Amino acid sequence: MGRVPVAPPRVVGSSGSPVDPRCVAAGPGAAWAHAPYPVLVADRDGRLVELNDAARQLWSDAVRGDKLRDTVPSWLAEAHGRFTDGTSGGAVRTAGAVADRFFEAHPTPTDEGDVVWWLVDDTDRRLAEAALAGTRRRTALLADVSSQLLSTLNLTRCLEATARMATDHLAEAAVLVAPPQGRRYPLTYAFRGGPVTRVTAPVEVRDLPGLAEALQGFPPVPARWIDPARLPGWSRPAGFREPVGSVIVAPLPGHGVSAGALVLLRSSSEQAFSDDELFARLFAARAGAALSAARLYTEQSSITATLMRELLPPRLESVHGVEYAGAYRPARDNEHIGGDFYDVHPGAGPAEESLVTLGDVAGKGLDAAVLTGKIRNTLHALLPLATDHVRMLTLLNKALLSSPHTRFATLVLASVRRRGGEVALRLTSAGHLPPLIVRADGTVEEAATRGSLIGALPRVTATTARVTLHPGETCLLYTDGVTEARGGPLGDELFGEHRLKRVLAECAGLPAEAVVERIQMLTAQWLGPGSHDDIATVAIGAPRVADRTVADGQGRARSTTHRRTP
Repeated sequence: MGRVPVAPPRVVGSSGSPVDPRCVAAGPGAAWAHAPYPVLVADRDGRLVELNDAARQLWSDAVRGDKLRDTVPSWLAEAHGRFTDGTSGGAVRTAGAVADRFFEAHPTPTDEGDVVWWLVDDTDRRLAEAALAGTRRRTALLADVSSQLLSTLNLTRCLEATARMATDHLAEAAVLVAPPQGRRYPLTYAFRGGPVTRVTAPVEVRDLPGLAEALQGFPPVPARWIDPARLPGWSRPAGFREPVGSVIVAPLPGHGVSAGALVLLRSSSEQAFSDDELFARLFAARAGAALSAARLYTEQSSITATLMRELLPPRLESVHGVEYAGAYRPARDNEHIGGDFYDVHPGAGPAEESLVTLGDVAGKGLDAAVLTGKIRNTLHALLPLATDHVRMLTLLNKALLSSPHTRFATLVLASVRRRGGEVALRLTSAGHLPPLIVRADGTVEEAATRGSLIGALPRVTATTARVTLHPGETCLLYTDGVTEARGGPLGDELFGEHRLKRVLAECAGLPAEAVVERIQMLTAQWLGPGSHDDIATVAIGAPRVADRTVADGQGRARSTTHRRTP
């Protein structure tokens, strides 16, 4: 079976006109001898017949008659053998390296049975493809870095992930230097195959060239300026024993403030950072953005938690022999604060009155919670006037009217004093639902107190009711989130005062804590998954058994709990 000729590349002669490759049958002459790329001719026995000038630059010692396997690379000699013995089916396209270049080889048979090999330099194309593949790989890696680091706003995890990913993709060891805390620097260490460790230690940043500048957000010092032999001891992970051959110190740019610096170490057996320095800086930029976001979130969370502690209702306990219990459920389950609030301000001693406040600010969420904080602080400042409820309410009303807030509030005040086994109450409502009294026999009474809103009218009017609780009896202060809880079988019925009074009647003789838990549980069951307003309840109870600690002046006898219904 005859061979199928393979068309060679287009050849241009010395005059610039195309040359028919078949002219090689006539010998070297002027046909392909001046081709712009290497051309060689070999016979069927694998011996060299002729080379052109470009090919002689590659194989300067080759002479006619030399065996191909002794002259050219093995990949070309083997391809010639496959082409001449017919195992290639008449079509061979091979490629390989010659010195520091890469060539594709195309065969063309001659009439005499020889084979002309045309070598096309493919080095630049391959380098371009390799560079493109490297760029794509690094782009994908940077996207993965951003995705993984931004998936967590936990600062500690973000620091550890940055150090670990740096050792996975950039260096054999990494040290992440975070902004200082006083005179100490948080350091996160990682090395390939080892654990990630974190310490906080005093370090001299100027011992490592470029680190002080990187921590201030200045451009990085080139890697060639850093002498690996002069690295300070703290800059190496404890388990990294390899001699350092190359170092990069890259800043971690944050949102207007430096997020720290990343120190990358490669051993002397690894490739230097010269080709990867730019990529290392891009990695550091992505990591810096993620760390800055995590640090900002952590700081804001800390501030929020501090403010929340001030805005959340307090834990209630037994004070001067009187039981107190409270519970709060915000309107939005994903929030912790809202417009309902309560406080218990203990008296100086058993003979002094304690003041209980419970209120409801118009609105929900953070805006309402801010006003509740102002009201609570104002009432705390007015405690010396607690003997006169109307005066307290008047001063509070003036404070709210003079503030930029346009919201109003309802409020109920309860002054509480233990008298033997009984508890004396003075109750004053300012636009709020009147307190309910649960007697020992299950009777539920409504305290005879009424009053106007706070923060709505220039003048406050209110009446004060006096109530005595006998052992086992309870006074309940509550917000309209209880009675206006909409639910039931069809989800559109209010819980209502009548249902609340029936529940309280069933709680006769129970401790204050049990009364609150019972109301919260039944209200939550009534609501189901439906929406609701803020719900707050406070129970004031006269214990069935006399509290022995009252006699010796101890203020807190039995601890009850403040519960937040989820």
